[in-house]
Amino acid sequence: MSLSDLLLSILGPAPDSTVSPPNRALGESRLLINGHLVEARSGATFDNVDPTTEVILGAVCDAGIEDAQEAIQAARKAFDSGVWDSPDFRRACLVQLQDVLRRNAAEFRESLIAEIGCPRRMTFADQYDYAVDKLGFYSDLLGTYEWGITHPADYLPGAIVSKSSRQIPVGVVAAITPWNLPVELILAKVGGALAAGCTMVIKPSPLAPWAGTLLGRLIAEETDIPAGVVNVIASSDVNVGIELTSNPQVDAIAFTGSTATGRSVMAAAAQGLKRVSLELGGKSAAVILDDFDVDEFLPVVAGMACFNSGQSCIMPSRMLVPASLLDRCLTAAAAGMNAVTVGDPRSLDTFMGPLISHDQRSRVEGMIEDAVSAGGEVVAGGGRPKNLDHGFFLEPTLVAGLPDDATILREEVFGPVVCVIPYSDLDDAVRIANSSEFGLAGYVWSGSSERAMNVGRRLHAGMIGINGGMFTAGDMPFGGVKSSGMGREWGVAGMEEFLDIQTMAVRNPE
Repeated sequence: MSLSDLLLSILGPAPDSTVSPPNRALGESRLLINGHLVEARSGATFDNVDPTTEVILGAVCDAGIEDAQEAIQAARKAFDSGVWDSPDFRRACLVQLQDVLRRNAAEFRESLIAEIGCPRRMTFADQYDYAVDKLGFYSDLLGTYEWGITHPADYLPGAIVSKSSRQIPVGVVAAITPWNLPVELILAKVGGALAAGCTMVIKPSPLAPWAGTLLGRLIAEETDIPAGVVNVIASSDVNVGIELTSNPQVDAIAFTGSTATGRSVMAAAAQGLKRVSLELGGKSAAVILDDFDVDEFLPVVAGMACFNSGQSCIMPSRMLVPASLLDRCLTAAAAGMNAVTVGDPRSLDTFMGPLISHDQRSRVEGMIEDAVSAGGEVVAGGGRPKNLDHGFFLEPTLVAGLPDDATILREEVFGPVVCVIPYSDLDDAVRIANSSEFGLAGYVWSGSSERAMNVGRRLHAGMIGINGGMFTAGDMPFGGVKSSGMGREWGVAGMEEFLDIQTMAVRNPE
């Protein structure tokens, strides 16, 4: 198997048969508010652009502040009415939603490929199928979760005080999601919040609105989820996000995005003392130990950093290698970057599609230029593919020889760029890995799992992958430390982000 084919096999499975086309036109333009699919009150729309062709896919209703307020009121009314109180009913609806998403997979696949340029293979893995499969964790959890605890009683003269505590939903949740893995990141919040008994207003990214609006349509048309429990408002107006984070009827905010925006979200939420969960940026390090088979496996490690065009917060954009093996590591890593197939995401032979937008590509190109100006060397890639005359494509890029204070080593790139950094010994490797303000993920590669785990335990990050082990299962809490955010998604912790504890003491006369 060639290196390119090996990378493709890791990216996601090829479908067993010819891909079925969706049974209707791509996308959904309308908002979901209080159980109804509606246009924005103002009649405004914004364009959804295909990053592969640069062609406008269609117009999407552009929610304004009045639409956001109506959606919040609908979620508030649904929560206060008690229509979503029953765990058994919530469980049945989540099972139903998962079935609906599986039946409509063809439409979602084509929509995802069109609006974010993700490779088709990824829709059979992280971009869709795996995300839908993970949703089942919450329906299963609702069958076993203990909502209340009885504490030992107190005995007072003439009375017994019985004591208990129970988990109660926090209330109305505003979920604000990005464009890079839009279905996955929406379902992470939907699963936890709905399982907890909360109601929601979802604001998908204007760069990937269909991931949210399609979900809204299916919920309205094909599930028993009551009106107002889930509302979806696509919008290009930053003021809508501000309304969601500051409106007093919103009890909790679940945000995924940049660290800078996360700080603004947290500041706005602080005015109302709202519950906040933040999944923010990353600058993850992949630590290559000196007993790792560099020549055989490092090309795959490097190539996988171009997963989703490098547009993922957990991607290892810093590769730390033993100084004694620097030249071998650069050769192997460059081979991996050069083996990445870049092109039309609709092809099953494509590993990497375009970046999401012209602005995002320009930003990444600017960071590469800045790295070169700082003394770095582009070892592989660095430009735009010569065989692609349209679309927001960029070559997989490997950079080395950077000074410690280079901007590209400190800031999240969010593109297919890996920086190679030599270290002198393990203490030096750990120091470099932990020197970032971020702490989302870390990776260690070694010929010995035990040795790699010992290094991994020293990394200050929320999630650690050892020798290719991944931490993105439905039962595993996902999240980071430091400037990478707070709180967790998925797992039991992902539901408990949306729960409060209520204690009760009852004095019973003897």
